[in-house]
Amino acid sequence: MAIIGRKHSGKTTLVVRLAAELHHRGHRVMTIKHGAHTFNIDPASTDTYRHYHEGHAERVAMVAPDKFALVMRWSDELGPEAIAERYLADADVVLCEGFKASALPKIEIHRREAHATPLLGGADVDASTYVALVTDDDAIGTDRPVVRLGTDGWLEDVASLVERDIMRR
Repeated sequence: MAIIGRKHSGKTTLVVRLAAELHHRGHRVMTIKHGAHTFNIDPASTDTYRHYHEGHAERVAMVAPDKFALVMRWSDELGPEAIAERYLADADVVLCEGFKASALPKIEIHRREAHATPLLGGADVDASTYVALVTDDDAIGTDRPVVRLGTDGWLEDVASLVERDIMRR
């Protein structure tokens, strides 16, 4: 499933808090973060950086006693569904941050402080993929479930919605 929203709306915070709540409930949670720009997971002074950038290795695996990371080159970006199937198939749930154009079921987070309107209702997203809208804006009306951000139990309500409407599909 995808957590979407405009820039600075709180997507990362929602993904992190929701992942923690679902983990607390006993689920195996994995996440995918969509980025518009390239990234480096280690600084230029490291050997693994050199393997990838100077050695032009197609894939570099970084292994430590408590972590494993794989960085690989690709020319065609995989969608979140393919990434989850290929690399995260043993998850109970995969929370994706971003990917608003995907066919994934979506929860949008919208805060009045960050933007006047949500993505919902605009041309950038397919409203039929929405599971819910999480917002602090009482003026927004929609036929989709709305979770009022900041009310008592709002995070637990979102987690329950994910369990009921996403994980049981």
